[in-house]
Amino acid sequence: MTRVASTVSLVIGLCLNWPVMGADQAAQPLVVELWPGKVPDETGNIGAEKFLMSPKLDKKQVEVTEPTRMVTNVTKPTITVFRPAKEKDTGAAVLICPGGGYWNLYWQLEGEEVAAWLNSLGVTGIILKYRVPRRPDEPKGEPARRPLQDAQRAVSVVRSKAKEWGIDPRRIGMVGFSAGGHLAIATATSFEKRTYEPLDDIDQVSCRPDFAILVYSGYLKAKDKAELAPGLRVPSRTPPIFLAHGGDDIVSPPEHSVVMYLALKQAGVPAELHIYATAAHDFGVRPSDQPCSTWTGSCAQWLRHQGFLKTGQ
Repeated sequence: MTRVASTVSLVIGLCLNWPVMGADQAAQPLVVELWPGKVPDETGNIGAEKFLMSPKLDKKQVEVTEPTRMVTNVTKPTITVFRPAKEKDTGAAVLICPGGGYWNLYWQLEGEEVAAWLNSLGVTGIILKYRVPRRPDEPKGEPARRPLQDAQRAVSVVRSKAKEWGIDPRRIGMVGFSAGGHLAIATATSFEKRTYEPLDDIDQVSCRPDFAILVYSGYLKAKDKAELAPGLRVPSRTPPIFLAHGGDDIVSPPEHSVVMYLALKQAGVPAELHIYATAAHDFGVRPSDQPCSTWTGSCAQWLRHQGFLKTGQ
C-alpha cells in the first residue's frame, strides 16, 4: 500500500503564503519540536524539507482528485497546535497523522483541513509532522519504523503540556489517514514499551492515547491472510477505536479496517466501523454529496457517546 510518490516541487515562498486552515485565522498555530537535540536514529542527510503537490489522480483511485499540498524530507519532527475558539473549547485534543504511504505527508487534505474540523467540534487539533520519506533501511511495502518513535514522543509531549495548553490529559486522542491510520493504531497498541531509549522526563509521561480514529488505513492486514499484519497486536488496554473506510478503496482495501475491527472486538476493545459503498481513497474531511463525507458526523457522535466531548458540542 503506497501512494504515487512522483510529485511536482513548489517554490517554498509560494507555499508559505498558502492560507492555514484553522478556527482562528488571526492566531498563528504553535509549532513545537519533539526531540531535544539529536533526533533518535536520524542521520539528517536526505535534503531540505520541502513542500510538494500531490499527483492528480482519477476517481477510481481517490475521492479528492485535484492536487493538494504535501510535505516531505522531514528530519526534525514537530507538532503544530491549532486551538479552537475559547467559547467552544471542550478540553479534548487530537494528534493528527496525515497519510502518504510513509513517503510524504498530505499536509493540507489530511492535516490542516482535519485540524479545522476538530476545532469546529471544540477540539484542539495537533498535526504531527513525522519523519518521511522512509529511509533506505525501511523496506517498501512495510510500515516505516521511525514515525512510531515520533508518534510515541508526541503523545507524551502533548500530555506533559496538558495543563499549560488547557487540555484534559485523559482526553488526548489520535486520528490517522491511510498510512497515518496505521501509525495511529500502532501508537494506540504499543504503549507498553517505547521504540526508542527514553531521553528525559517527558518520556516518563504515558504515550498511550485515550482513543484513536482510523480513516482508510493501510498496513493493517497480513498479505493473503485474514489476520493482523505482522508487528500489530491488540493488548487489553487498547483505547476505544473508530474506523472509517471506502468500500471501493483500491489503495488500501477495506479489508484492512475489517480485520482490525474483528481483532479489537476479540480483545474486548470498544470499536465502531463504518464502510461506505462505492467510496475510494483520500476523502479526508471535505464535505461532498457522497455518503463517505458523513463519517465526520458519525465520528463526532461516537466521541460524544464515549465521553470525549462535552454534551452539545
